[in-house]
Amino acid sequence: MAATYRALASVLMLAGFYLVGLVQIGAFAAGFARFAATRSGYVAVDVGWPLVAALGVVVVGVWRSLRTEDAPPTGFLLTEREAPQLWATVRELAVGVATRAPDEIRLVSEVNAAVTERTRFLGLVGGRRTLVVGLPLLQALRVDQLRAVLAHELGHFSGRHTRLGEVAYRGRIAIGTTIGRIGRWNPVGLVFRGYTRLYLLVDRAASRRQESEADRASVRLAGRSAAVSALRALPAVDRAWSFYLRRYVDPGWSVGLAPDDLYGGFGRLLVARADEIARLTQETGDEVGSRWETHPPIGVRITAMGAAPTGTADTDERPAEVLLADADRVGRALQALTADPGDRTVLPWPAFVATATAVSVRRRADHYYRAAGRFTDDPQPGLPNVVELVRRNRLGEFAEQFFEAGTRREAVQRFAEPLELMLVDAAIRSGRAHWELSWSRPAQLVGPAGEPLDLADIAKLAVHPQTLDEALTRLAELGIDPAVATATPGRVTGCRAGLIGGMANVKVDGVPCDLLILDRGLVLVGDPGPAGEGEERLRKLVSSTSLEELADRHPVVAFEEVESVEVTREVPLRAILTLPGGRRVALHESFTGDLLDAQSRDTLLEAFTSIGDRTGTRQAPRHRMR
Repeated sequence: MAATYRALASVLMLAGFYLVGLVQIGAFAAGFARFAATRSGYVAVDVGWPLVAALGVVVVGVWRSLRTEDAPPTGFLLTEREAPQLWATVRELAVGVATRAPDEIRLVSEVNAAVTERTRFLGLVGGRRTLVVGLPLLQALRVDQLRAVLAHELGHFSGRHTRLGEVAYRGRIAIGTTIGRIGRWNPVGLVFRGYTRLYLLVDRAASRRQESEADRASVRLAGRSAAVSALRALPAVDRAWSFYLRRYVDPGWSVGLAPDDLYGGFGRLLVARADEIARLTQETGDEVGSRWETHPPIGVRITAMGAAPTGTADTDERPAEVLLADADRVGRALQALTADPGDRTVLPWPAFVATATAVSVRRRADHYYRAAGRFTDDPQPGLPNVVELVRRNRLGEFAEQFFEAGTRREAVQRFAEPLELMLVDAAIRSGRAHWELSWSRPAQLVGPAGEPLDLADIAKLAVHPQTLDEALTRLAELGIDPAVATATPGRVTGCRAGLIGGMANVKVDGVPCDLLILDRGLVLVGDPGPAGEGEERLRKLVSSTSLEELADRHPVVAFEEVESVEVTREVPLRAILTLPGGRRVALHESFTGDLLDAQSRDTLLEAFTSIGDRTGTRQAPRHRMR
């Protein structure tokens, strides 16, 4: 009965959201008609167009929420043959919380565990149940800790919490689509933001009560110690997984490589960095949290667990992945499902890290090679151009562009660090060095026999004309040839590029375009078409052909060629990109623009921030309109 009341409250709150939109539309139509009757048409349009645009967004948000259906469950379907002990554990815990066991268990790549239910009649009638478990959790937790996590999730079934999934999902779609596109000070936006705060407060309060109920089931079935330690471990594992992807996987993935054992690598990192993860686990629990979060702060949950009734559960410190029949095979099957390498080159971990790091160094060095080419008017620039600038005592004149403050003399001293990067590139291209994989620290540059290779001292010698020859002699003794370190030839293409977002109906220097955001740059697709079909048009575009062909067919603005970015507004996006030769490209997102996915704009802003970090330029103050 409690779940029925909660479902009814969610239905009423969601209906209220639609009602607020309809009332505003009606009130605005009446007011606009009266205003237009007493003023000139031009004045009426000038005053009313921001409201028209905002109300149009409201209509789109409501329409999308009505049309959107719950996404089907994703992940690798675990049968009893592949996980007999996991299925047995889940069924045992389901009996313990007096609920029906899930119909399926799906393994996913996130640090997460969750339950879903395909309900009918707005959650009043139950349906097919799915338990979702992240493989990184199975790798990082003990068996008793995973039991606590599973008991918590099954407690949501027992409390009939999953019955609200469809209503909450549609409410989030309507609110997210609407609020994200209305300016902060727009009168329509003010009304909607006020209602949204009320909606979210009601939704979050119900969600937090449900989490507390599920926590009590966790303590009762798995024991207080296991439940508390699992709760503390989750944020630490999540941080470790994010670190692993960012530091080890992403650099190679973005340059056309793929590791042969994605999840096996994470397992090795967990072992090598066990002490660090243990420290992170101990630090968990002090967070204050926000009143808008769906879960209570961990410290509050741990305190509540201390007062919850506890059962008698044995400690089981075995790694939770023993609940799988063959963790390695399952991990590779999940990798094939969630991280298809496509045309990327698949390499074992040592070669993957060595190649990815070398490519990253080369790309960073390319920035200085190309700058030296522009400075010396050389179409095929490289490290020899920089060496010649040092010999002619012009390095300070060239280097000052990379540092905001200081004299040319100081710029010469500071340029030793970029020059070391170029020397490392030369050493790798000369076949005299490679990057050695380590799971406990960053990759290390080593020589042919595996000995550590440090070129910092040589770089410090090489920035001064008086000691340049000594530096070149030491390089020669190491077998390093500066002449092989040159800029990568050819224009930026879509070959092995990754699609990270898309924006429809963006004006580029005043001309309407659709933008495809690649990890290497922007593809400008002209003559986009009707404004109301942006998202559908972007999806058709990226599914119609390869990114390589799209980049060949349309103009490309390469991130590596962008010298500075000035962002004057985030929503809708306003930015100016400065390219070589002083050319400026203005991006202007319209109010009626659309996104390939909800994060596309933020993804592009992150790319702009990375450009600023690389070039040492600062963006203009941002005016947030959300």
